[in-house]
Amino acid sequence: MAKRDPHLVATRIVEDAGGELVGRTRLQKIAYLLQLAGFGDEFQFEYKHYGPFSEDLARGMEIATAFGQVQEDEQQAGWGGWYSIYRLPNARPPSDPSRAEFVRTAKEIGAVELELAATAAFIFAVEGIGRTKEGNPWAETRARKREKARDGRLERAAAQYAQLRQFPTPTQLPVLPTP
Repeated sequence: MAKRDPHLVATRIVEDAGGELVGRTRLQKIAYLLQLAGFGDEFQFEYKHYGPFSEDLARGMEIATAFGQVQEDEQQAGWGGWYSIYRLPNARPPSDPSRAEFVRTAKEIGAVELELAATAAFIFAVEGIGRTKEGNPWAETRARKREKARDGRLERAAAQYAQLRQFPTPTQLPVLPTP
């Protein structure tokens, strides 16, 4: 199967999100979960500080914004960092309603909880912790992201990941052990 251009795939994610998606990290985590759910295999992901990350996806979005397919508005966060708001100037109806529903549900998950859920799924699916190696992916996520996993966020992430598992997808998201 021929791979599609990364900028077209990145654009489609924003399209499936209803024409607007807030945050580069959110884009990365949704793209990872989409692939894990069988909605494509265009990107290679590796573990970085914020969880699964694809350099090709990041470049694809840069190309999409350079071509004017996606508009990027950079804003300063209250804590001083920067985040992006991606918008489609000419949003079309999604070509796959179930994929779009999956993306729209994922986009409503809090940014930290989405990061934690995608990280646990990556640790399970790619690193094999809890699947082929001993351990629990949620416990490993808590160990790697102590500050973010506090105050019930890890448990909320697990519940929201379980909600995403309920969607009809080409490949069901893996069952992760409880945190």
